[in-house]
This record gives sequence, C-alpha cells and structure tokens, in this order.
Amino acid sequence: MAPIPEDLCCPVCQDVYRDPVILPCNHRFCRDCVQSWWAGKHKRECPVCKRISSNKNPTVSLALKTMCEAYLLKRDRRASEDHRKKLQEALEPLKEKLKDSERVKVKFDKTADHIRVQARHTERQIKEQFKKLHQFLEEEEEARLCALREEEEQKSQRMKEEMEALSREIAALSHTVRDTEDELRAEDVSFLKNYKAAVERVQQRPLLEDPQLPSGALIDQAKHLGNLSFNIWNKMKDMVSYSPVILDPNTVHPEFILSEDLTCVRGGEKQQLPDNPERIEDSWSVLGSEGFNSGTHTWDVQVGDISNWRVGVSVQRKRNMASGFWGIELHEGYVAVSPSDESTVVVQKNPQRIRVNLDCNRGELSFSDPDTNTHIHTFTHTFTERMFPFISFLDCWVLYLLPLESFTAPLKILPLNVCVTQQHV
Repeated sequence: MAPIPEDLCCPVCQDVYRDPVILPCNHRFCRDCVQSWWAGKHKRECPVCKRISSNKNPTVSLALKTMCEAYLLKRDRRASEDHRKKLQEALEPLKEKLKDSERVKVKFDKTADHIRVQARHTERQIKEQFKKLHQFLEEEEEARLCALREEEEQKSQRMKEEMEALSREIAALSHTVRDTEDELRAEDVSFLKNYKAAVERVQQRPLLEDPQLPSGALIDQAKHLGNLSFNIWNKMKDMVSYSPVILDPNTVHPEFILSEDLTCVRGGEKQQLPDNPERIEDSWSVLGSEGFNSGTHTWDVQVGDISNWRVGVSVQRKRNMASGFWGIELHEGYVAVSPSDESTVVVQKNPQRIRVNLDCNRGELSFSDPDTNTHIHTFTHTFTERMFPFISFLDCWVLYLLPLESFTAPLKILPLNVCVTQQHV
C-alpha cells in the first residue's frame, strides 16, 4: 500500500485524519485522537507542541476533512480494484473446475445411460442363451420320454402276445382235461368204447416246460436313468463352445464392433460409448476381459486374409498403448513389436491363424502358425504387470487410407474343442 501523504496523516494514530480538528497552535488531529489524548489529564495540551488549549471542543477543519475524504475515497477505489483483480484471479480456477465438473457430469450422465443400455442388452442375451438351453433340455426330455414310451409299448405288446399264447394253451389244456374227466365218469361200456380215442387225445397234448417270463421283459431303467444328467451334459457340449479369451466391451474403441459372444471384432460406424478409464482411445483395439500375471495361457486369433492387424498382449492403458504392447503385426510385412524395439519377421506362408502362447512364469511370449505348426517369433521378458490379450487393426490414420473391406473383415478369437473325461476319485 502507498504511504499516506504527510499533510493528511494524523501525528497520533499515523493514519488518515478522521473528522480532523485544528487546535489554536494550528496542529491538526483526529477528533477521537485528541480527545483520547486529553482523557484523564488536567490540561488540554497539544500532543505535538504541548501548548495548552482552552477550548475543549476544537474547531473542525472542513478543508482538511474534504481532502481526507477525497483521498480515502480514491484509496478505497484503488484498493477495491486491486482486490477485485485478486478475487477474479482466485475465482478463475473455480470457474475452470466448474467447467470440468460440468463436463464430467455429462460423461457421468452418458455413462449412466450406457449402463442401463448394457444391462438391458445383457439381460436379453442371457435370456436368449437360457432359452436355447431350455429348448435343448425340453427336446432332450421329450426324446428320452419317447424312447421310454416306445420301449414300454414294445414290451407291453410282447407281454400281451405271450399272455395270449399262454391263454390259448390254458384253454386247450382245460378243454382236454374236462373231456377226459367226462370219459372217466362214463359207464364201463361207454368208457371202453371211447377209451382209445381218449388216450390219443391226452397223448396229443405234450407236457411242455412250465411257461416262463421272457428275458428282458422289464423296462431297462438303467438305460434310461443311469448317468442321466451326465449324459445330457455330455451331449450339450455339441451345442456350446468355449473361448479361452473373452473380449471386453468396456475397452473397445468406439469404431470397433464386437460380436454378440464377445469373441469377434471388426471395424464399423462410430458408436456413442462412454469415455470410461478402460476405453482405448489412440488405436482401433480391444483387450481381453481377463489379464494374466501367472501361469501359461494359449489362444488362437483368426486373421484370415486381413493385411493390417496386430496381435499380442498389452498392459491396460487408456492412451499410448504402444508403450505396453508386445506382439506381431502385419502391414507391408510381418514385424515383431515391443515397447523398446521393432524387428522384421520372416514368414514363408501367410498364416490364417495366429497362436499366442504366454508363459508368465518363464517370461516367454511366443507366436506360431497352428495350421503348419510353424514358429513365428518369441519374446523373452519379465512381465511385471498384468498382461491382457490384445487384438487390433493398425493405427486409425492408416485405416482411412485403406479400402473399407480391409477393416470390416473380422478378427476372431477361436474356440477350443470341448471334451468330457472321466477319472476315478
């Protein structure tokens, strides 16, 4: 703050005169200052020259009062401008913070909407998957019930035929026994007369073995019920697939489109997706949903005839994915790429599939052609961070120079064969 002009400064309080008064000695003071000076004293003397004043109510110096008020007004105005400037400067970060918060709120609103869309879409897919499973189980149930009913009908018909044959045999035997017993009760003359015929009739009925239930007459419950749930589950493997890598929709670039089962990706129209922390921005890429930092993991990527792909593993980063990527790419030749180096790879025949094998414990990442069992390249590195499967088309600016069909063809994580084994426990 600028010093107060001497002619406007009270010699007692050393501040601008407030309600200035003048003493007979022509010295000037604030009224309150001179009254405080005189308080408790027997003499009203000047604080400067000690001259006695007879007037206990000193005269107001109007001219000086006007000058002081003008000075104070000017000083206050100048101080107000400085303070306004300082307050404005202090306010700017808050205004920027408000703008940032409003922008974040827009992102939050979009994210909340996307969460609802995701939930409904996922719900529909879950229901569709269970609908297929329910349909399979219903059809399997009906087929097995039909087989049971068919066996019941066959064995019931066989038993009916056996019972009918037995009934006919019983009727014939009953008739023979009854007629013979009638002959035995006849008079001697009649009996002797019909004896020969009666003996022949009895002898014509050979004594067969006692009738027995035929083998396999009962329902084969063991066939229908034995390991029923296991057999159904075993049969279900023909209608399901297992992918060793599931792509994460929350990491996919907005101009990538994932398949419904999250194993296939292609370029397409830009989607309105939230700018969440996992979303990849600087390349047409997508990460696997699960990262690895231990064990051995293998997956195959179908690249087909696409000529601008990149396959490997990467640290999960929103930007500058290249700084955490290890893999191979194809664009005007095959190249092995790592954060610190790029090297040309010699490939005799363009592979349709790329097999990725990550051995975290040994620190090896290898690539091969599974169709020809040909090794392509191996990285040796101690992976200290969790590594995520990574597939990508080349940089966006390159894509715009390529024909549309070169990046609408899909890159696909191939499923594994599902098998069921039994072992003693």
